[in-house]
Amino acid sequence: MNPIQKIRRLYTPIQPSIRASTDGVNYSQHLPDQRLQNFIYCYWELKTNTKLSNPFIYRVVTDGCIDIFFETSRPSENFVMGFCRKYTEFPLEPIFHYVGIRFLPTAFTQIFNVDAAKLSDQFQLLRKVAPDFSASIGAQFNHRIATQKLVPILDNLLLTAIEKMEFKEDGRLYDAIDIILSNFGVVNVETALTTGISQRQLRRLFKYYIGTTPKSFAKVVRFQNILKSKPSTQSLRRNKLFYDFGYFDQAHFIKEFKKFYGVTPSKAFGRAVV
Repeated sequence: MNPIQKIRRLYTPIQPSIRASTDGVNYSQHLPDQRLQNFIYCYWELKTNTKLSNPFIYRVVTDGCIDIFFETSRPSENFVMGFCRKYTEFPLEPIFHYVGIRFLPTAFTQIFNVDAAKLSDQFQLLRKVAPDFSASIGAQFNHRIATQKLVPILDNLLLTAIEKMEFKEDGRLYDAIDIILSNFGVVNVETALTTGISQRQLRRLFKYYIGTTPKSFAKVVRFQNILKSKPSTQSLRRNKLFYDFGYFDQAHFIKEFKKFYGVTPSKAFGRAVV
């Protein structure tokens, strides 16, 4: 099995869902072509169903991925958002239609040969790091394109991009990622990641391909697995499930969760996640 295939099999990055009936906004995810699924987790859309009375604040929780995104009315102004160590909020206008590409960990760097550490904790114009792909998005999209046409256009653009790439397989990096994912992020990175490479070299590889250190990546994987498990607020408190997720105490758990999500667990698990 190709090492990057394991990432797809073990990791399902989650973002909070949006209740369209309440907010007048719809968030949806679309699966890419089978040939792209080892690199692209999903394409996503965030759009208004009707004009909103107030600006919309969209929260992006930490998911360990790199995303490309753009507004369909201004496709030439496309952006890339790197690995983030905390949640991010975007104030959006009363009418919008955003489209995004969510890359699995290491995939953006593999395809575009870009140092992921230079993108971390920020978003910037895509043309500064992948000018040809940025120009292709600007040429192919406009606000009149229907949802059913988005996926084939994105598929074609990305299939062309991966035809030109040379996959750099460092088994030591992917073995370490596999250990973290297989253990749901609950690992001691100083002792568990024995993949035949020094800790310093491993940190360098993680920063280049993912955008952060092994320890920080493991924390995000752990957080994402908490979202995936969808525990109730009662079970977290009564059964002290935060211990099962490797936290020393409830205060530590709440502090880290709020950093990644933006609200406390009790508020987050009152909402659905997708």
